[in-house]
Amino acid sequence: MIFERFRRCSVALVVLPLFLSACSKTIGWGVLLWYTEDPAMPSGTVLPVYVRSNIEELWVAGIPAKYHVEGKDMLEIPLPLLELAKNKRAAEKRVEEFGEYIQTYAETLQDGLPIRDAPENNSRRVYRLKLGEILKVLGRAEGIAAISSTGSPLSGDWLHVLTKNGVTGYCFSYRLRLFEHEAGVLAQEPREIDTAGDRELDLMLSRPWYPESYGVMAASGKVNLNDFSKRWGFDSGTESGTARVFFPGGDLTFPYRRITKEAGAWVFEGSSLKISFRSESSILIRWEEGGQDREEVFVTFSENLDNIIRRETERREALFQAIYGNGPSFHSVNYGTINFRSEHRFTWNGAAQLPAGMLSEAALGSGSVDMGRFLEGELDGAYSGALAFVFDTVSGGHDQLTFLYSLETQGIRLEYVPSANLRGSTVTRRDSQAPVIYFSSEPVSPETDLPLDR
Repeated sequence: MIFERFRRCSVALVVLPLFLSACSKTIGWGVLLWYTEDPAMPSGTVLPVYVRSNIEELWVAGIPAKYHVEGKDMLEIPLPLLELAKNKRAAEKRVEEFGEYIQTYAETLQDGLPIRDAPENNSRRVYRLKLGEILKVLGRAEGIAAISSTGSPLSGDWLHVLTKNGVTGYCFSYRLRLFEHEAGVLAQEPREIDTAGDRELDLMLSRPWYPESYGVMAASGKVNLNDFSKRWGFDSGTESGTARVFFPGGDLTFPYRRITKEAGAWVFEGSSLKISFRSESSILIRWEEGGQDREEVFVTFSENLDNIIRRETERREALFQAIYGNGPSFHSVNYGTINFRSEHRFTWNGAAQLPAGMLSEAALGSGSVDMGRFLEGELDGAYSGALAFVFDTVSGGHDQLTFLYSLETQGIRLEYVPSANLRGSTVTRRDSQAPVIYFSSEPVSPETDLPLDR
């Protein structure tokens, strides 16, 4: 380590003034941007700096006397976590410029929250944060107000931030929880949460809660993996002090001081969030947004989300393998050849011959097979299943066609499903006028006796 190599020279610092040590010449003074734990020094501490190593990406800096620990008077600091100034006065002036943010940090309340290279929504993303990741706040920045998914301005400020691994940029504060960190001690506002003797509050804080649609899907077995993979839900924030409502209509955070009960509802004081119990497995969450009252129902169920996702993934894989095993190549007199490939991919040579209006001119002859389709009522049992061919396009987007399908001894029969007959990912009815195409697992020609398209 660079510190150990420098140690022989720095021993003199313990017994001699800096100006008397031949090895103690500073290269400048630095401002510590991120607190240290050993010794416990807060951000904003001014340190003498002796060495910069670009190879090991470290500074070697002295430890001020008030933070000395036995046998240690210097430490190594990653380059991005210390800002060098030409002298001590310049370093002290820089601390003054940080002002109220000198010991301010932030916790990320949204997985994937971006850090950008400028304080505006459309600027380049330089880093993607993980849920719960900690940032150092360097200051507030003037910028263009961030906009929600509904087009309304979000409350908050653009902040100049620094990650622990040295990335700097700008992040909007709406989905950040700011807190102070002073010399190794988190300065958080205490939260009063006492579940003793109250079953409702204990259930609310201890159980996972999901949008009502999750419960409907879990009960019916018709699971939309796109929704489940986002893991929308409600987090009471008992550790962070910030409740989070993450659902298809938005991603909201509610910093609060304590939870109290008023008029039959649990109130998260310091925010507009209120929760009422409908049953032990269902709660009503209410809040104010943009001057309007909003509410959503969330549910809980006993089965682990990962088990539901695994079971649905296995169902889709079994359906695909049944088609693949019956082919994997299928041939039509009029509509060419479909080749099913591993990892749920396909090529379709002849798809352009499909009836007008089914497929756009931008569609390419390849794409992915989506087995996440479900059958409703009498359709379930009348067909082997339903699938969607998701065509790649020249623009980089996708063009999607859904079919009911029936596996037969030597082929597969596809029946087109117009979008009007779909409710989400469920086929609600068939269209008697929709094209039905037979594909054989053997090569065909107009002279064969195999069934032709009708």
